[in-house]
Amino acid sequence: MFVPLVILLIISLTYVGLYGQPSNETTTGPPSNLVVSTTTSLYDTGLLDTIGEFYLTKFNVRLNFIAAGTGQALEAARRGDADAVLVHAPSTENQFLSEGVVGARKIIAYNFFVIVGPADDPAGIKALSATEAFKKIADEGSIWVSRGDNSGTNIKEKSLWKKAGIDPSGYPWYVESGTGMGQTLTITNELGGYTLADTGTYLKFKTDGIIDLEILVATDKDLLNTYSVMAVNPNKNPNVKFNLAIKFIEWLISEEGQKMIGDFGKEKYGVSLFNPAVDLLKTNSDPSIADMIRNYAFLQGNECPVEWRLGQEQLYR
Repeated sequence: MFVPLVILLIISLTYVGLYGQPSNETTTGPPSNLVVSTTTSLYDTGLLDTIGEFYLTKFNVRLNFIAAGTGQALEAARRGDADAVLVHAPSTENQFLSEGVVGARKIIAYNFFVIVGPADDPAGIKALSATEAFKKIADEGSIWVSRGDNSGTNIKEKSLWKKAGIDPSGYPWYVESGTGMGQTLTITNELGGYTLADTGTYLKFKTDGIIDLEILVATDKDLLNTYSVMAVNPNKNPNVKFNLAIKFIEWLISEEGQKMIGDFGKEKYGVSLFNPAVDLLKTNSDPSIADMIRNYAFLQGNECPVEWRLGQEQLYR
């Protein structure tokens, strides 16, 4: 037992190194493992599998993803069952950051949620705003399938119902699936209803022929969807692999990591499923989108206030 532990320690120290750009060299020997709790809407697209395969080959670090709703993903971080988290619900992220569960937050990507439904659109919501569409669905009593799982998508959905001035709970047309994004889309398709979905998972399921649903409402500013990565705070959970988590964050925000995110989906779907956010926020290359992200996803005027950065200032230069 002693010799393998020494070997693993040496491998771990090889990866820790000094903070900066991740090493370009692949280390031989048994791979290190990094547990990342994430959302089903992100995992179902296949992006994380692609990243995981590349990361293992290049850095000899195996990324073990735990897919759940954002709330469950962050609770895994609280328990110390994950080393890093990839989620998409700023209000919930703020709660766990303020509690010191996670830190070193970086916004890495964005896209838009979409409201999808049958091609014949019985509720007549096509091209309406998001809140108008929610009101129309309620007025018509059309079937709506909610994830009902406290995921980032579910949190966004509840905020839209609130903005529309409607509490849908208890109505016969309001169905809670209690499942991830992929399964919720499948259930919605079977019921001929409507739902809120992230663009990435929808396009994958649509292109793969799993669902027939059509996008009826999109690119509304209220449908903005941002993805953030955070490290689990080692002061709360001393056993987490904090240094490996920081290296992973550094790679995700690097030019190489951002390119992989931005290129994903182009070949198969003809469009990127995710838009890189790091350079956009740094250079303000598209002021309209950048301001939307800042207004929606920044916390106290910053993607990560100084007191929550866990000393990782290199991430914010």
